[in-house]
Amino acid sequence: MKLTYRDIDGIRVITAEGARIDAAVAISFKDQMREFSEDAPKRIILDLATVEFLDSSGLGAIVAAMKQVGVERNLELAALTQTVGKVFALTRMDTIFKIHTDIDSAINIGLANAS
Repeated sequence: MKLTYRDIDGIRVITAEGARIDAAVAISFKDQMREFSEDAPKRIILDLATVEFLDSSGLGAIVAAMKQVGVERNLELAALTQTVGKVFALTRMDTIFKIHTDIDSAINIGLANAS
């Protein structure tokens, strides 16, 4: 699992560049998320548009990433595929994370709130 990031108007957008977040990549995912969130702005948005499969290890890795960012930052999710969205709904994690339809709306919400 490769992650990349870019900063846009005080928001760090981290993009998952792979089709799966599962047991095989969970540790690598958590390590990269820790690295990319250490010096991040207050808002971090995880773009999951390419992720088609998420198992319990992958879900655990995303929850661990949320805990890693601490209380001084917010980890939000964007662009969940239908399958990944179902995992969040079934586990009720959709009540824990702020989930956006896509990256553009997530960024625009932040910019509108800053105005």
